Amino acid sequence: MLFYGDFLPSQILCNNIPQTMGIAEHIARKTKICGQIATFAMIRGMAEAGHSVTVAAINTQKHFYDVSKLPESVRSMADFRSVFINTDLTVSGTLSNFLFSRLPYTATRFISQDFSDLLRQVLHEKEFDIVQLEGLYLCSYIPLIHECSQAKIAYRAHNVEFEIWKRLANETKNIAKRLYLRNLAKRVERFEKSILNQYDCLIPITQRDGETYNRLGNVKPQFVAPTGIFVNDLPQKMAEKEKSVSLFHIGALDWTPNQQGLQWFLANCWQEIRRQNPEIQLFVAGRNAPQWFVEQIAVDGVVYVGEVPDAYEFMSQHSIMIVPLLAGGGMRIKILEGLSYGKVIVSTSIGAEGISAENGKEICIADTSNEFVSAIQAIILQPETIDEISRNAQNFITRCFDNSLIIKNLIEFYQKN
Repeated sequence: MLFYGDFLPSQILCNNIPQTMGIAEHIARKTKICGQIATFAMIRGMAEAGHSVTVAAINTQKHFYDVSKLPESVRSMADFRSVFINTDLTVSGTLSNFLFSRLPYTATRFISQDFSDLLRQVLHEKEFDIVQLEGLYLCSYIPLIHECSQAKIAYRAHNVEFEIWKRLANETKNIAKRLYLRNLAKRVERFEKSILNQYDCLIPITQRDGETYNRLGNVKPQFVAPTGIFVNDLPQKMAEKEKSVSLFHIGALDWTPNQQGLQWFLANCWQEIRRQNPEIQLFVAGRNAPQWFVEQIAVDGVVYVGEVPDAYEFMSQHSIMIVPLLAGGGMRIKILEGLSYGKVIVSTSIGAEGISAENGKEICIADTSNEFVSAIQAIILQPETIDEISRNAQNFITRCFDNSLIIKNLIEFYQKN
């Protein structure tokens, strides 16, 4: 099910398990933003399992969507509520936060009286069993939820947030920017530690993130609920094999880790790949690419596609998906989708974090330029491996990421805890 727009971040509210359940954060799969896709999988999964879902969400300028324009097939899944908050970054806001606040600016931008009022209204209108927070920065509202409701609070951690900023700082060459990012990483880590155990249960998206939270001090019950794939929606047969091997990258191009990863790949891998395969092309798809970035990746053999209307159609036209991430956290939804479509994926270890696909069987892991070049060249020279890895990848997704099974197990966890 695809639809446009997103609410970021948001929050899940739940009523009478197993009869009713509620959620806060809406997503549009076409935006290809991982947090939104992960939450929509939860909303749809809970609705299809027969639970009543309420969504209380923050609507932002960057990802604005008019709730009234949601397709009926989506509106029928949940009671969607939203308020608009201006979360745009400003120089004055950044400076003021740096000088006068101990909270990270990434958190204070989402603290809103309007959203507090919406939460009070929803919590007074209905009785919920579960309030599920989709993302770290909603944890600022935990005291308000306790004040207004007896519901159990579940924090669904999409990432270990401070790790993202720490990794970005380590990969940033600009000294001033690196210092700022390191300071931000420390503030986010302090905030992340401060909310530990204020919730009733922890729902990390990956096993690794859950273990990290435990090391940081989490003692509450925990259940790993990765982003699920609707396996019944997958194409029954793989797309026709491409006439020639090509590479592709798909992901939000306004996200710094994606920009840095592609810059690294083009600077360190692409020239050698082209030397060995002069006709090969790399197709880059994604939304919101800054003009400077489009100009920077305009090198021989690279085709900038921009935002695509249908990710599956785009993926089916190309052979090898590259994910050269050097920073980031949580789980890459684009890898799950690529695996579910039977694509051969070459990714860094960071890119594949949280996805236990076997290297060389279901995915190819490469962490250096030599490893990237060698992995891609091996696939080109042995095209029969494309079919083999494709079958293995789809079987892996069916075994490990069936959304209906994830939802079933999560509900059982909530009932026991």
